[in-house]
Formats: sequence, C-alpha cells, structure tokens
Amino acid sequence: MGEIVVVYELDMPAATHAPRGEERSVRRVHAVPTAPGRPAATGPRTLCGKDTFAMETTGRKPSEDPESPWYPGEYASVVCPDCDAVMET
Repeated sequence: MGEIVVVYELDMPAATHAPRGEERSVRRVHAVPTAPGRPAATGPRTLCGKDTFAMETTGRKPSEDPESPWYPGEYASVVCPDCDAVMET
C-alpha cells in the first residue's frame, strides 16, 4: 500500500455551505490512498470504497507517526470501521 491520508466525511456536503460561523461536524473519519503519482492529492475512493469528492483532507499522514493511531484521537468514536480494518492489516 502506498501513502495514505486521512479525510473527514462531514454532516453537510461541501457544496452546501454551513451558516456563517457554524462548523460542519465530522460524521466519519476515513483513510484514503493518495492519487497515483500525486502524493499531495487524495485518490478518488477511501479504503472502504466511498467517493472522496465531498470529503475534507485533514493533512494527516499516518506514515509520519507510525506509533500513533492512523486517525486523530479526538475522532476515535467516528472512525470508519472498514477503513480501520484495512489499516490494521
């Protein structure tokens, strides 16, 4: 497996703007491979198969800190179980 980045699936799609000053909450945290030949860009699908188009990139790369979980600790309760299973292998 190549480089992996972490993305947030938000409650409201990216095309729908939250009211001024209101943040969209994270529905699920996913892992996604980078685009082939473009390590700064996410691929089109998460490890569980969801489309990444409307997801927000966190900038977190699990390979940069292999001793920590692949996801941000504050979002442990909303980690995608399918992505997590793939990351554990």
